[in-house]
Amino acid sequence: MISKDNNMMINEAIRAREVRLVGANGDQIGIKSRQEALDMAAQANLDLVMVAPNAKPPVCRIMDFGKFRYEQQKKEKESRKNQKIISIKEVRLSPTIEEHDFNTKLRNAHKFLEKGDKVKCSIRFKGRAITHKEIGQRVLDRFSQECADLAVVEQRPKMEGRSMFIVLAPKADKEK
Repeated sequence: MISKDNNMMINEAIRAREVRLVGANGDQIGIKSRQEALDMAAQANLDLVMVAPNAKPPVCRIMDFGKFRYEQQKKEKESRKNQKIISIKEVRLSPTIEEHDFNTKLRNAHKFLEKGDKVKCSIRFKGRAITHKEIGQRVLDRFSQECADLAVVEQRPKMEGRSMFIVLAPKADKEK
């Protein structure tokens, strides 16, 4: 039988003629034939699991495979729990934004950064406004300066089609 989750060969699925055997408590037993190793595992009422298939000869271990798989799943679940998923929130501005609107967008960006999310601040140029990219550039620079206490600029202002954007990432905890 071959385990689905990590392709480990166990018991009868092992095809090597001889294997280097490791006992249930971790001691080296030595090089044994496949059948001898299977018999030893059966006597201990455990499984024979190939842990290093690329070694010469392959390394097999006598263990309770169900318990081993359960422990691995628990470790994976624990590591997933400790991961921080960073999402990118977008704040849209215009080149001719008024002061109050700018402050509202800035407050939203501060909330996102405090939560640990990245902020993509974009300016959409409409009509002839695209001929004055420097105005949009100034708005983005001001926005990044206002967020300087909470964020670092991950990507400088960049044009893409009719919009210009900047990406801000929250500062690391040790820098705060």
